[in-house]
Amino acid sequence: MILAGVFAGLLCLGLILGDWLYFVRLTPDASRYGCGVARTHDRFTHTTMKQLADRFDADGLLTLPHGTARLFPDTNQIVIRQKYRLFAIGFRTLWPIKGLISLSPEGDALSVLCRKLTPWSSALLTGIWFALVVVGTMGALIALFLEGELASLVGVVLAFGILGLGLVFLVSGAITVMFAYRLENARLTTVYQELREILEGAKLPT
Repeated sequence: MILAGVFAGLLCLGLILGDWLYFVRLTPDASRYGCGVARTHDRFTHTTMKQLADRFDADGLLTLPHGTARLFPDTNQIVIRQKYRLFAIGFRTLWPIKGLISLSPEGDALSVLCRKLTPWSSALLTGIWFALVVVGTMGALIALFLEGELASLVGVVLAFGILGLGLVFLVSGAITVMFAYRLENARLTTVYQELREILEGAKLPT
């Protein structure tokens, strides 16, 4: 039984690592992989697809100060992500974000739609954790009700304690996810702004 549990744990860990490694790849299929968490609209002025393509190398890659971009000319899309180093200095979260930019020519400008994606494993584990907290809290309250414990003052106090503990877990989890999203979104925004400045011919700050 213990061996089966260890094997299941290792398999789950392997699936999560595989999910993250596939998520950060800059290939056509992997660029569209992930759970959408937000989208933004923008416009590149005085830029055509040909001018934009000239900013990338022969492999469609463009190295930015804080990330990497890759152009897929067949689909008029660009994927951007921040740099990931094995021993990077700085706080990293479990909810990395990359951007998939769709381009639509409009005269001498380009209409931009940027979808922000996070790994499916991060989204699923977050949803499962919140679901477990809600189900566990409600299950404990229902069990107290069925056992008749709520008829006494001690049972009512215990029910309020369980409910309060569940709310603490939910609120702390929500704060953690919101903090992680704001942090990762700020990093992706930095990469996006660097890309935008290069594509529109502006000089990046040194």
